[in-house]
Amino acid sequence: MQRLMIADSSDIVRTVGKRILTELGFLVVEASNSLEAVTRCRTDLPALLIVDAAMDGALDLLTSVRAMPNGKSVRIFYCVIEADLKKMMVGKRAGADDFLLKPFDRKILTSVFARLAQAA
Repeated sequence: MQRLMIADSSDIVRTVGKRILTELGFLVVEASNSLEAVTRCRTDLPALLIVDAAMDGALDLLTSVRAMPNGKSVRIFYCVIEADLKKMMVGKRAGADDFLLKPFDRKILTSVFARLAQAA
């Protein structure tokens, strides 16, 4: 079972995301801020990480994870509210692999993550 972390300041986003992604077969952990996420990653690095671009310290979280031992192996999804090319490029330079548009729902998460759960 792959470990996946959702780092988002919204309780609702984390709860809904966790429910859907757990059903897909992921072991989901949550972080409500970037400091908590970095601390949890240092303890047990996830295979996948979903980071809310609007969360304080989101870019620092990306660079911190990438600097950790095995941090380059984490697949990072950067969540943006709109397809803002500038924000996406900044996220990419900080270490994001892919992007998710918020708000996401069951259909979006299933289409993106079902194949990743099967690949594990």
